[in-house]
Amino acid sequence: MTTLLCLLLGAGPLLSLLVLSPVHGSDNATLPLVMWHGMGDSCCNPLSMGSIKKMIEEAIPGIDVLSLMIGKTVIQDTENGFFMDINEQVSMVCSQLAQDPKLKDGYNAMGFSQGGQFLRAVAQRCPSPPMKTLISVGGQQQGVYGLPRCPGESSHICDWIRKKLNSGAYTDIVQKHLVQAQYWHDPLNDDLYKKHSLFLADINQERVVNETYKKNLQLLDKFVMVKFLQDSVVDPADTEWFGFLKTGQAKETETLQESVLYREDRLGLAAMEAAGKLDFLATEGDHLQFTDEWFNAKLVPYLR
Repeated sequence: MTTLLCLLLGAGPLLSLLVLSPVHGSDNATLPLVMWHGMGDSCCNPLSMGSIKKMIEEAIPGIDVLSLMIGKTVIQDTENGFFMDINEQVSMVCSQLAQDPKLKDGYNAMGFSQGGQFLRAVAQRCPSPPMKTLISVGGQQQGVYGLPRCPGESSHICDWIRKKLNSGAYTDIVQKHLVQAQYWHDPLNDDLYKKHSLFLADINQERVVNETYKKNLQLLDKFVMVKFLQDSVVDPADTEWFGFLKTGQAKETETLQESVLYREDRLGLAAMEAAGKLDFLATEGDHLQFTDEWFNAKLVPYLR
């Protein structure tokens, strides 16, 4: 049975071949799971996040799964995935998690598409309660430089977004009010990106090295990144493994390991890989398309 999450966007390494050890809390119970959906989706869509939540609960009886709602209603949640400042969203989530008694001993996190980089920001900015394992499913860790396809009912919104990004992604008004602009990474205008990006340039240490971000990310036990090998939604797809286009041009990509971010270890990713904390997984298929069997075999073991 295929699980198709086609409404979500978010917009080197070797595949990990390893035996996964269960992650348990202090009372030997399975840790809770926090999930963050992608653009165009909501916390509780029965065809996407609701289906994933149910699949995890069936695979791990008794697990507490929190699917984040950004806003007071499902409609607000969906709209905020387009139009609410990411930094405000992250602050809201940090506050919610800090007040949840079920999470006080730690939790695992799984972000789908843009939810992947949003949850990484939570790990870097809000170490309490402690995030143990972060799974980024098609997340754009180095941002995007293109919005080639946005399937589903959100296509007309994506057409409008694409025009705004192409005409002025780094203007103050677009940065403040368009989520996708805040992780728009233009390799042809690197100075503009580093100066004006409100979200991505900050969490990726593009301006200065925030040692707190670096220390907090390294507190993770595991950082798992999933790449979709036939991804036609995320451009470039290498961003799902923290790779990106080489600066100054828009054709040739580089891996995470080839990047300045890694070579200077500005975020602690080189140290994390040396410690065995980075796992790179890949699956055939387009953006967020995978089978239940693949999900249960490859991702669920990180949650047990």
